[in-house]
Amino acid sequence: MILTSSAFGHNDPIPRHHTCDGADVSPPLAWSDVPEGTKSLALIVDDPDAPDPAAPVMIWVHWLLYNIPPSVTALAEGVNPKQLPPGTLQGINDWKRTGYGGPCPPIGRHRYFFKLYALDTVLRDLGRPGEIVLEKAMRGHVLAEAGLIGTYQRGR
Repeated sequence: MILTSSAFGHNDPIPRHHTCDGADVSPPLAWSDVPEGTKSLALIVDDPDAPDPAAPVMIWVHWLLYNIPPSVTALAEGVNPKQLPPGTLQGINDWKRTGYGGPCPPIGRHRYFFKLYALDTVLRDLGRPGEIVLEKAMRGHVLAEAGLIGTYQRGR
């Protein structure tokens, strides 16, 4: 699978518009080459550099979606819950809410991992799972994975 964004390239800076310093809206995402047998897709966006890239102590979760239909090939910029594809469910991010929360690093240049998973099943409704619960539910069901990394550092 291949995951891309028209807003930034792999390992390139994420535009301010998609961060807490801008409109804080999700970037547009598109994917291709979903394998045969895929029953659903899951998206996890996280920051492994929190709080300080020089001494990271946690992974900060920015966005969790699951049960995205395999016929879907993109998410529009700034997609809101009512615009999500039918059947798509949301997990909870580390701000303790659903939806996208953009980069807002307290110090240094952080990396943001956009990870798309093709699953051989439709997951049961997990409520509002965090990343650990979602990853546990996906275990043994991942057919393929695609990744896109963006970076961001707040202005001084």
